Amino acid sequence: MPSQPVPASESSGTDPAKRVLPPNPKAAVLVALAFTVLLYLVELVDVVLPADLDQGGILARDVSGLDGVLWAPLLHAGWGHLFSNTVPVLVFAFLAMAAGIGRWVLVTAIIWVLSGLGVWLIAPDNTVTVGASGVAFGWLAFLLVRGIFNRAVGQILVAVVLLGIWSGMLWGLLPGDPGVSWQGHLFGALSGVFAAWVVARMGKTQARKVTSAGPGSLAG
Repeated sequence: MPSQPVPASESSGTDPAKRVLPPNPKAAVLVALAFTVLLYLVELVDVVLPADLDQGGILARDVSGLDGVLWAPLLHAGWGHLFSNTVPVLVFAFLAMAAGIGRWVLVTAIIWVLSGLGVWLIAPDNTVTVGASGVAFGWLAFLLVRGIFNRAVGQILVAVVLLGIWSGMLWGLLPGDPGVSWQGHLFGALSGVFAAWVVARMGKTQARKVTSAGPGSLAG
């Protein structure tokens, strides 16, 4: 059987990391909503149960507090704390799924773990840190720099819009209110930049593999 060229859509090596919006918006909305609903359910359980779940957060430089790296983003110091994180979590989570839910899980895992470890290392002694704001800052940083790593104009334009709307959040990267974990915000942002670099590298590696394979053929 003679060779047949692969359709342009398959041979172009288009990097999914350069998308501006999720390839499946409905699924992305459902995932973002599900994560947010989980945060509300955890807070409801914390209110209803005669137990202080917030003590399961990150206890700085205490080995027993390391497991808080896993739980802290799910816990909040009251409804007001959760309300303030809700819109950023919904918007940033949705937009961060532009490269697909699989890569979003990778990005989120990087931010979740690295930001938590950063808090554990440098937060004040005898403090317990909770809240999803570190993850939200990570997603925001990821969205702000991904276009630079990917050399994607569309993503850079989205970053400009996000910066215009949420530029005030960047003050949270600096020490200020003693009740706010600037450490979580800072390490969340740094982790988001690192995650953007990782995803961009993955996209470039995938594109090189497609290019090196050349036009596909079916041998007969």
